[in-house]
Amino acid sequence: MWLFGRRGQSGFSASSTAEEVTQGVDGSGLTAIVTGATSGIGEETARVLALRGVRVIMAVRNLETSRKIKETIINEFSDAKIDVMELDLSSFASVRKFVSEYNSSRLPLNLLINNAGVMATPFMLSHDNIELQFATNHLGHFLLTNLLLETMKKTARESGKEGRIVNVSSESHRFGYREGIRFDKINDESSYNGWYAYGQSKLANILHANELARRFQEEGIKITANSLHPGAISTNLLQHHGLLASIGQFLGEYFLKNIPQGAATTCYVALHPQVEGVSGEYFSDSNVARPSERARDAQLAKNLWNFSLELTNPK
Repeated sequence: MWLFGRRGQSGFSASSTAEEVTQGVDGSGLTAIVTGATSGIGEETARVLALRGVRVIMAVRNLETSRKIKETIINEFSDAKIDVMELDLSSFASVRKFVSEYNSSRLPLNLLINNAGVMATPFMLSHDNIELQFATNHLGHFLLTNLLLETMKKTARESGKEGRIVNVSSESHRFGYREGIRFDKINDESSYNGWYAYGQSKLANILHANELARRFQEEGIKITANSLHPGAISTNLLQHHGLLASIGQFLGEYFLKNIPQGAATTCYVALHPQVEGVSGEYFSDSNVARPSERARDAQLAKNLWNFSLELTNPK
């Protein structure tokens, strides 16, 4: 459990939990999609949003595990509104199927929490033959967001409530490839480094949110887009690194955030009134922070947007 850290301008710090940063916030009447809600900060995000009255759709690969989590949340909060839908972000077909089914439900959409991710995997290709981390962490969320935008815009217009898109990034965005985004080498196995590729995908999460924010402002749409660093947390993202996972579990009690602390910034950016109207920012420890220079590169964000459109559009 992380015990240190000064409170920032928001009044919260690294030791604040998701329940603490949303204390007193009424999320009733809001509907949220949370990707990767089967474990870690995604599960805690879903739980706390449900606690605050938000209708939560858990967008997940593992339906069996998610249904058990849903039952646990409902047992804790009997009036929780929570549903489970299948989504594999490494497959464009799965993303399109999810959005088609969601739109058929005619549910509104106020909050989109792009949380799911994989970390520092060995070189692997997605269902669409794209390097797995870039495909899952960025492209899957990029396509999901684009396909849900009309629903979010309609919800914002009809409800008068601000829509919010939250991309969960990482400080690892600072330590990716020197080029920032290797547009011409995404599938280059010969020069692949799992940690650098992870950093590249996390940089893409920030650039994606920034470009969304720019477009929303240009169009005058009442939707915000922000990105965040949840903090150093011992989660199953380290499943491909047995030794690191063991060290993380040993040190976690003293030097890493626990899950409720790790989910705090996500819940803060998604729900807190202090964040109303704030867009294109990067948050850490429930406060606005400064990302890397590459993450602030508007032209790189536009280039990434065009590259992502090219990769996700049906050929």
